[in-house]
Amino acid sequence: MKVLVIIPAYNEAENLPGLFKDLKQAEGDFDILVINDCSKDDTEKVCREHNIKVVSLPVNLGIGGAVQTGYLYALRHGYDIAIQVDGDGQHDPQFIKYLIQRLNEGYDLCIGSRFIENEGFQSSKARRIGIRYFSWLIKLLTGKRITDPTSGFRACNRKVIELFANDYPIDYPEPETVVTVLRNRLKVCEMPVIMRPRAGGVSSISSTNAIYYMIKVTLAIIISAISKKVVTDSE
Repeated sequence: MKVLVIIPAYNEAENLPGLFKDLKQAEGDFDILVINDCSKDDTEKVCREHNIKVVSLPVNLGIGGAVQTGYLYALRHGYDIAIQVDGDGQHDPQFIKYLIQRLNEGYDLCIGSRFIENEGFQSSKARRIGIRYFSWLIKLLTGKRITDPTSGFRACNRKVIELFANDYPIDYPEPETVVTVLRNRLKVCEMPVIMRPRAGGVSSISSTNAIYYMIKVTLAIIISAISKKVVTDSE
């Protein structure tokens, strides 16, 4: 079974060395791919210094385009499982084996949730309110409760790899993609994980664009919930 860890990265040169170290110490056999989203720092150089495969985009596509590039790579290179890990150091690779375990139990997408056991870094109060709101909205529209819909720490099988390679939101994609998977009648679960504070740099979601984020994602989730099933290449 071929497993690929996809790391979208924009100006994460400060955080990547620690993440690479943790990944190499994690249990399991997997390949690592960094999608360098036209970073302005030494992200590409750091990857090459650590012998990590990197795809450097010629223009900045944003988180959605970077992640979809990773799924396209996974699809075209015959990977059975893809693990999405943020480049900011918040996601602990020791939990990768547990995410994969849930896929082996029959789930198509497994999300690492910090809110099942409420351990580790819980994010700011304002963001927790936003996360609870999106959790409520997804439950309202799909009937499925997801405690951490904004989590970018997730594992998916070949079906979801193909789905995401064909259709992926441009920005703030995590809650919307959960709905996309559910409306395609695929099985979603969560796994408790412990997350860490960002090791360095700044988040793409600031207080100035928080309102835009909430409105944009709300509309995207509603549209995704009422849209038709995505047709993939295998269909």
